[in-house]
Formats: sequence, C-alpha cells, structure tokens
Amino acid sequence: MNPLPPRGPLPRRITQAVRVGGVIVGGGNPVVIQSMTNTDTVDDFATAMQVAQLARAGSEIVRITVNSREAAAAVPRVRERLQKMQMDVPLVGDFHFNGHKLLAEFPECARALDKLRINPGNVGKGSRRDEQFAQLIEIACKYDKPVRIGVNWGSLDQDLLARLMDDNARRPEPKDATELMREAMVTSALESAGRAVELGLPADHIILSCKVSGVQDLIAVYRELAARADYALHLGLTEAGMGSKGIVASTAALAPLLQEGIGDTIRISLTPEPGGDRSREVIVAQEILQTMGLRAFTPLVAACPGCGRTTSTYFQELAQEIQRYVRERMPQWRIDRIGVENMNLAVMGCVVNGPGESKLANIGISLPGTGEEPVAPVYVDGARVTTLRGEGIAAEFKQIIDDYVARKYPARL
Repeated sequence: MNPLPPRGPLPRRITQAVRVGGVIVGGGNPVVIQSMTNTDTVDDFATAMQVAQLARAGSEIVRITVNSREAAAAVPRVRERLQKMQMDVPLVGDFHFNGHKLLAEFPECARALDKLRINPGNVGKGSRRDEQFAQLIEIACKYDKPVRIGVNWGSLDQDLLARLMDDNARRPEPKDATELMREAMVTSALESAGRAVELGLPADHIILSCKVSGVQDLIAVYRELAARADYALHLGLTEAGMGSKGIVASTAALAPLLQEGIGDTIRISLTPEPGGDRSREVIVAQEILQTMGLRAFTPLVAACPGCGRTTSTYFQELAQEIQRYVRERMPQWRIDRIGVENMNLAVMGCVVNGPGESKLANIGISLPGTGEEPVAPVYVDGARVTTLRGEGIAAEFKQIIDDYVARKYPARL
C-alpha cells in the first residue's frame, strides 16, 4: 500500500478510489507518482531492470509498452524478474490498436499486469471501434483489472470529433477550434467511461486522463473533467520536452490543478537527454509534490543563489553533495526510521541570510562568503551547536546529519 504521509494544507477533491496492485489511486489518498519505461518490452531483462530503477527512484506505478505478440509474451517474464528482485511495483500495460487481440491471445499477459491503459481513439476504426473497445473492457472485467482511459490530443476519436463539429456548426455562437478540441477530449473520456460501466466495469476500476501538450489547454480540460465526474484522474503534460523546458512546462501545468485538489496520480513526461537517466522524471514529480506540501519523499536542501559576496563555488558544491547524499541515504532511512523525509536542510553561502535560514532548518550551515571569517557555524533546530573549519567540512556536516537522524527520528519496529 502507498504510505499515508501527513496531509498538506491544500484541499483534495475526493474521487473514486481505484486499487492498482498494492497502491490506491484516488479516494483522497496521497497523489501517486508513476512513470514509463522506454525499453523494448521484448527485452524482458532490460525492461525489468528499468522498472526496478524507476521504482527505486520512487515511481509507485510503472507503465510498459505492449505493442506486439512478442511484447505480450514477454510481460510475464518481466513480472517474474521483478519478483525475484523483490520488486512488487504495479505494472501497467500500454495498449494501442491491437490490444484486444494481444490480451485475448496472451491471457498470462493480462494476469501479470495490474492495470490496462487504452486510448479510445486508437482502439479501432469505424464500426470495429465499439466492438474492440468492448472486447478490451470484457477482458478487464474477466481478470478484475482497472483501466486507464487515456485520451490524447493527437489521437482523438475522429468520428466523435466530426459529430461535435457538426453540432458546433449549428450553434448560434459556435465555439472556436481550441474550445471544441477541449470539449472533444472531455466528451471522449466521459463517454468512454460511461460505456465501460455499461459493459460491466465498475466505476472504481476506471482512471481518466486527457493529456495535451499545452499548459492552458491541460488546465482547462482537467477543470472541466473534474467538474463533470468523480472518476480518479491521472495528470500529465504530454510531450513536455527536454531539460528545463519540460520541467517548467510540467510544473506550470500541474501545479494549478494540484493546488485546486485535482489529480490523483501524475507523470512528468520528460524527454531524457541522450544517454540520460530515465528516473529524472520521477525525481521532478517528487519535488513538485514536496515543494507544494502535498507529500514528502526525501530531505530537501535550501541553498542561496549566490551573489558578489559568494565568489567561491564551495557552497554550491556542498549543497549539491548534501542533496545527493540524503537521496542516497533515504532508501535505508525509510526502512529504519520514521519521518526522515520531512527533514529540512540548509546550505547557505554567506552571513547575510545564512544564519537566519540555517536556524529555520532542522540542520543548517552558513559558509563564509567573500571577506568573511573562514568559519562555518552549524545550527541544529535553531541553536548553534558547532563551528566547522578546514578541509573536512563536508564529511563533518554529513556526520552531523547522520547523528541527528539517529537521535531525532524513531526507529521502525
């Protein structure tokens, strides 16, 4: 089960609670982080290893592509490898175009997955769409699997869009193209969910998403979706991009919705740098939720931006080293100690704000700026406890953190 950290001050929209493996999505539970592999699922070893990497980074649900007979046959092997690694992270199968055939032909694939993800626009064409959608839902019912009905901007149901365009043309004041596309996404999601319920899938087995690549479009679509139904909602800005652009765009899109209590599970769809770490998107998702006060995952380090008083780069290097250190230690701390993820640290660069910020943190250090005395006072819970000097500041500061964790946070029984 996903842990229940202290509730933040923000209101939560209460939705249908959906069980995905051992994780509960919705129902007022903490926002769940998920991610997706970019390996070829046919390579069950590489896929299992990346799933494990994402889970260790903090992804509570991981989605894998199931696009071929070979991939469907590999899914049980992925699950077996994860079980041998004692990784029980829920797996979601991502199906497009041929999902009804793959799940029918490979029942072990359906059994090995914890959730199915389908896109109404990619289920089939013409008269086959309803039939193939029904086949997918019947399989989900047979194996008691929840379904994410995921509508995407680039793959809308064209028949639905044409119907809405005809209706719009008859209005005295027709909506513009952007409004119409937003309406089409919400309508597609809700009509598909309604059809799934008619076919026997319980409402508490449905998660909806309407993913677009425009920030304002995403905010508008999810506000409308949340106003019209109480299904659990998955948030994500699709095709967010690389690096800072992807991070900024995703944060700008998700933060207003999360602030309003909208969203039960999130993914940050970052394009990795060539050879980059896939788990970066998980860390960004954690940082969004933690900085908003919705959840806590690992101690965060406050650090000043630097100025003319801080011509040395040492405080920057120390801040980076300490943040890396606590992330590396957190998996074991989470096992051994209760509440360490709520600890606040500060690494400040000079005497202007250094002492004040350090006193506000659980543990803080104020490094000497340009022209200051070459000493670094350390504050613990607001009180100055020691002064560090010389080449061993980083090692000594880490030891102070370790001692504080052992003393402050109770051991798990």
